[in-house]
Amino acid sequence: MAFIKNIDHERVLSLTDQISVQQGQIVSKTLAQNEAVSITLFAFSKGEEISTHESTGDAMVHVLEGIGKFTVGGKEHICKAGEALVMPAQIPHAVYAVEDFKWILTVVFPPN
Repeated sequence: MAFIKNIDHERVLSLTDQISVQQGQIVSKTLAQNEAVSITLFAFSKGEEISTHESTGDAMVHVLEGIGKFTVGGKEHICKAGEALVMPAQIPHAVYAVEDFKWILTVVFPPN
């Protein structure tokens, strides 16, 4: 049984090659989802956004390509390729594509 899905196992690969930017869209690919953790690849076209929302878990973003703006608790953070940011649980946050960008989101949820 595979806990990580939608991606080849036992093969070295580039995460940026696993998802494509599509103009005017937000593309996502779920790699893992359970009550403890969620891992999702995203590709945002320039100008696309996810409006302000909250999560019950801590959310760590890692930008793979391009530039994104993450607003956490009203404070803006610009993240470029190779940079990461943790957005604490229960703090409102939003995402905006300054330019086309790809990123991976890992959310760790509290134990039940």
